[in-house]
Amino acid sequence: MALASAIEGHARRTPGHTALHFAERDISYLQLWQRVEAQTASLILHGVRPGDRLAWLGLNDPAMLVLLFALARIGAILLPLNYRLAQAELLAILEHARAALIVADSSHQAVAQALAAGAKIKLLDVVTGAGIDAAIDAADLPSEPTQAGDNPPAIDPGRLQGGAAPPVLLVYSSGTTGQPKGALHTQAGLLANCAASIDMHQFSGGDHVLTVLPMFHVGGLCIQTLPALVAGARVTIHARFDPAAWLADVQRLRPTTSLLVPATLRAVLAHPTFDATDLSSLRLLGAGSSTIPASQIEAFHARGVPVCQVYGATETGPVSICLKPLDALGHAGSAGRAALNVAVRLVDDRGEDAPQGEVGEIWIRAPNVMSRYWRDDGNPAFAQGWFHSGDLARLDADGFYWVVGRSKDMIISGGENIYPAELENVLADCPLIQEAAVLGVPDEQWGEAVVAVIVKTTDALLDENAVLTLFAGKLARFKQPRRVLFAASLPKTALGKVQKAALLVWLEQEMKLPIIPSGY
Repeated sequence: MALASAIEGHARRTPGHTALHFAERDISYLQLWQRVEAQTASLILHGVRPGDRLAWLGLNDPAMLVLLFALARIGAILLPLNYRLAQAELLAILEHARAALIVADSSHQAVAQALAAGAKIKLLDVVTGAGIDAAIDAADLPSEPTQAGDNPPAIDPGRLQGGAAPPVLLVYSSGTTGQPKGALHTQAGLLANCAASIDMHQFSGGDHVLTVLPMFHVGGLCIQTLPALVAGARVTIHARFDPAAWLADVQRLRPTTSLLVPATLRAVLAHPTFDATDLSSLRLLGAGSSTIPASQIEAFHARGVPVCQVYGATETGPVSICLKPLDALGHAGSAGRAALNVAVRLVDDRGEDAPQGEVGEIWIRAPNVMSRYWRDDGNPAFAQGWFHSGDLARLDADGFYWVVGRSKDMIISGGENIYPAELENVLADCPLIQEAAVLGVPDEQWGEAVVAVIVKTTDALLDENAVLTLFAGKLARFKQPRRVLFAASLPKTALGKVQKAALLVWLEQEMKLPIIPSGY
């Protein structure tokens, strides 16, 4: 089954059902499919062929989804770009991906023109936003999906590459651990990920997803948005996240689910309208990207909204471990159990399966794992069919996984393993702390010493001693910070993950440390 076939099927069976809501306009499944057909024809006329990479630079927009489905029909590949990156970083990705074309929304045309010139590729003119609604309304389009021959024929993806699933999505990692790497996903892999997500969320055509996370990342695109469309549900898209807009549309449009990350959860909870907003339409709230502070989970549980965590990575589709709604209240804070058709191992530093209750690195084997890293076939992240995530977790007696952090984040002080997430969760519960990160720095006596970097809330009266008292009686003394530093902000990726490599550079300057050898 080709990825676009799901949309075509809904266009035939439920043509009038709303597929997308964007900028106060509804787009039915029939209208969505009409756009996909028109886009397919246009791309073919522009010379797009199987295997070509077409880059998208823009905010969340239905046009990006139309491009994805059209490229799937051709057998070509969508390359979504993180618009928050510097122009030099974007150019490096385009050149590494060997992109053939670039498409941009109206707000990124100037950057796209510069990138197209720098990479010596063609910039395509694709109408986005409200303009595409007007174009569709003015066009004389058929009232049902076209039959074969009505448009220039799409290439059958099932016949490409000797029958193997063709690649369709090339996503570059956010670069928290060095140079971004391109994860290449196939149509079969995305459909397997959709199946895992539909099983987790129990999506049906009656569901309504509110998408606010950036769709240039697999989190915003593949955890809820794409699976909901494959399931025939409705998706409301915000161009970018805004806590006031999220709360307003939860009350006004009454979605059944949405997906947030710690940074956006924090913004929603801190908004003055949170307590007064009607959240009763939400049957669950998805959460992921990094460890979710207990206080954030408890705030939504107190409002009757189960918080269902999703664990995964750019490379894994990303739905790998998930906490289903029925388990969310009883296992709050857990990442859940292995998702549908996903095999999980926890492996210790000897390469053996970690005993129950002990920490091991998460290894994943599943049909939704990427096919390979682009132009990096020998990457050691794959071994014997398993993807080595670099994340650490424990498995409890009930079969639930508890993620404790990144293996490269782990601090070894005095021979003891310390997981920064444990300390960061304590700090997250303090109302005087806006955000915090915990790192290890070289120490002559202990090997590494624990340092907490704190961003205070506005005008908060907080000093180092006050921060240290937060850990009393909660964590063993050897785990507690030996230094506390205060910063105006923390460097982050687009999904709110702290960029600890950049933070270490700042620590080197503030603490006058030598160059820190680390794996960040």
